Amino acid sequence: MHMADALVAPAVAGTMYVLSTGTAGLSVKKVREENDPKKIPVMGVMGAFVFATQMLNFTIPGTGSSGHLCGGMMLSAMLGPFAGFLTMIGVLLVQCLLFADGGLLALGCNIWNMAFYGCFVGALLIWKPFMKKGASRAKIIAASIIGCVLTLQMGAFSVTIETLISGITELPFSVFVATMQPIHLAIGFVEGLITAAVLVFVYEARPELLWGVGEETTAREGKLSFKNTIIVIAVLAAICGGIVSLFASAFPDGLEWSMEQVAGTSELEATGGAYETAAGIQETTSLLPDYAFSNSESVLGTSFSGIVGAIVVVLITVGACYAFKFFKKKEASN
Repeated sequence: MHMADALVAPAVAGTMYVLSTGTAGLSVKKVREENDPKKIPVMGVMGAFVFATQMLNFTIPGTGSSGHLCGGMMLSAMLGPFAGFLTMIGVLLVQCLLFADGGLLALGCNIWNMAFYGCFVGALLIWKPFMKKGASRAKIIAASIIGCVLTLQMGAFSVTIETLISGITELPFSVFVATMQPIHLAIGFVEGLITAAVLVFVYEARPELLWGVGEETTAREGKLSFKNTIIVIAVLAAICGGIVSLFASAFPDGLEWSMEQVAGTSELEATGGAYETAAGIQETTSLLPDYAFSNSESVLGTSFSGIVGAIVVVLITVGACYAFKFFKKKEASN
């Protein structure tokens, strides 16, 4: 659901940058107040895991479309809405700049559509109420599926609103929304199943890594140590990004498929200084465009991109924790 620059007018893009940046600023403030340095390795490894799993497009049977994880719901269920949102920004930033996945002008839109709803609506309105009296496998599965379906519907609807306000005439609102919502309903359900599987594993391995589940749940003895749980997730991220990504569906994702159904193409053109500037920056920064070596069709490019991207996400996410002093108080007391 990464939007290209041609789908948004500069004014809409600027507005969404303001909203996303404002939410990021609030998130930094809240993470500092939470002051939980144990989140640093979790932010890094889960950011890498979400990046890697987003490379794994799965086919939606009978449609000719595919989908992939957004990850906001998963991150917020482990890190809380604020740290989860910041981690998602790290993922989307790496995808945009290093791989040209999603437009730079549209980055504010993509952060809002793919991170805000999953991290805030999913965590605060779905996950937290479900976990109010403690976690269980059934609650985790239900919250994951409901949360992913709802928040992906909201994200897909936001895409259609942003294109409507931007005056993208190739995508008439009534037809576009009627195409976007059903396909993302199916994608959201699959994401819910994947999210549930990961969170149930964490619940069994190290329950205190789940957010908002209460003292009774966090006091349970897990089957793995904190360190081993982090290692398992890191290994899974490497396998997903470096190996499983080679078998990802080649069908267009939900947004691209919807555009093809409505406009007959998944690539629209836009002209103007803002678009040219954004494109020029991305051409410079995207060392592995479309998750591949430049001018090469070697599958090694995909594997290399998956592993390198995951590592860069870890470095950026963990680096930001220290650079912006997210956990200043406890670090100062050590």
